[in-house]
Amino acid sequence: MEEVDPARGAGRAGGRGCQEGHQVLSHTLLCSAAAYRQHGAAWDAAAPGLRITALPDEGHLDDDLLAEISLAIFSTDLWTSGQGRRFFRIALSAPNLRWLHVFAAGLDDPVFAELARRGVRITGSAGSSAVAIAHTTVMHLLALCRNARPLAVAQSEHRWAPVDHLDLEGRTVLIVGLGSIGREVARLLPHFGVRVVGIRRSPDGSEPCPTFPVGRLHDMLREADDVVVAASLDETTRGIIGRRELSLLPPHGHVINVGRGELIDEAALEDALDAGKLRGAALDVFSSEPLSADSPLWDMPNVIVTPHVAGRTPLSTERAAAVFADNLGRWVRGEPLRNEFAP
Repeated sequence: MEEVDPARGAGRAGGRGCQEGHQVLSHTLLCSAAAYRQHGAAWDAAAPGLRITALPDEGHLDDDLLAEISLAIFSTDLWTSGQGRRFFRIALSAPNLRWLHVFAAGLDDPVFAELARRGVRITGSAGSSAVAIAHTTVMHLLALCRNARPLAVAQSEHRWAPVDHLDLEGRTVLIVGLGSIGREVARLLPHFGVRVVGIRRSPDGSEPCPTFPVGRLHDMLREADDVVVAASLDETTRGIIGRRELSLLPPHGHVINVGRGELIDEAALEDALDAGKLRGAALDVFSSEPLSADSPLWDMPNVIVTPHVAGRTPLSTERAAAVFADNLGRWVRGEPLRNEFAP
């Protein structure tokens, strides 16, 4: 595997051999230099002859390079480094782009619909971070019940401030959304003595906990102590947890959002927390990201704020990259792609 030098703005590399059963590609992949350094050996093995154009740290690609790009991958490092806008500007400018793979599970941003409208096939690594996000969810539930935030504040102030805790054992947790994340949360929580129930659009009996259709959401909220929001975002789920829904939770209840910020009415949540109608919340996602520095959520003593990192672990990245490598092989062989986005 040849080194891709991001300082050159656009590096090119790729295997030159041809394995039996594979065709040599005449395609060029747009990706980050860091992602290619980490995963490129697997990509070269899946698609011998693939050429690489590294996303430049600054500036633009010339028209000839843009015209060569037919494949693109949006990896986690592009999101964390703040290069997402530059990546998608280039993707939207590449006239021959045919396929985009995204490490993230959520494909609700309008840019994906626009690319699909232009004929670009879009796939994602849905499920690759489900285990990590489920572990983070359990951490948040424990942290809320065990007053982790006020204890951390007391430690930072060198104050000895004993507090009473709540038991996680014996609580009822409602999971809104039983995709890969919700299912993993539902699998883990009973080990803590938690009763788990779920809500999803169309229960089919395969769920790991008693699960009810969306029409029963209010009934199940009345039974719940805590709600975990892990649904995908679309026009039917936007604002699914609003002022009315929050009012159905008990004052000792908690809200954990690891889905999308727009699933919850943030203003209504702030009001409920401020008025003591909810005991606390742990939020990894927000309606606008980054969360504004003047948002009251930052300073609320009963709120845990994390910057959309619930699934960001080395194993999650490896799993996401493996989905792309598998799809790359499928692309070479002309087979159906996994996790294809249908706008």
